[in-house]
Amino acid sequence: MTGPHQDTNTTKTLQGLEHPDPSVRLRAALAVGTAPDPRWVDPLVARCAVEPDFSVREMLTWALTRHPAQRTVPRLVGELRAERAQARSQALHTLSKIGDRRAWPAITRALLTDADPEVARSAWRAAVVLAPADAAAELAGVLATQLGRGDRETRLSLSRALIALGEGAAPVLRAAITDGDPAVRAHAVATDRLWQDPDAGFAYGSDEATRVVALGPAAASG
Repeated sequence: MTGPHQDTNTTKTLQGLEHPDPSVRLRAALAVGTAPDPRWVDPLVARCAVEPDFSVREMLTWALTRHPAQRTVPRLVGELRAERAQARSQALHTLSKIGDRRAWPAITRALLTDADPEVARSAWRAAVVLAPADAAAELAGVLATQLGRGDRETRLSLSRALIALGEGAAPVLRAAITDGDPAVRAHAVATDRLWQDPDAGFAYGSDEATRVVALGPAAASG
């Protein structure tokens, strides 16, 4: 039952989510997650799209995971069509944390190949969590189109996603190891090295992959 006191608290919390001090925003998000209420879902999602502080964004995501999925998932899926890249990436991140596979159909090829690297990385992580087993091979095929893309962090994120798909990713990796693009070949080799020896680390795998690719296709496939 609502009343003047509750309305006042709601107003204060909403103001807290938009306060200039990130520590105040963090506490406000914590308060919302501690006492979930469906009325908070829309303000939380809206704040995710514009929140500049990483720690606060993580707390906003946590607060959303505390609310019923039937309320949060449709709202977050709607954000995947937003023009603002942060809205898309944070919605994907939150969907991966909720883990409700009803969101899987919304993880489109456009998101998996998004020009914004943070959106793409978030889409890769969400896809691996949400995809049903029978979609692994098809998903791996889409992810393989991104091999060779971006900086080391982006390449590592893609490698981890492909490895997480397991044997469904093996055929596309084998094909990519002999790709005509040296960047694709090197990334595929580095991913395979990381898969075979996770303790070696991606940096070592990338350096080794560059050497292998330089030696030619026979070395890459051997």
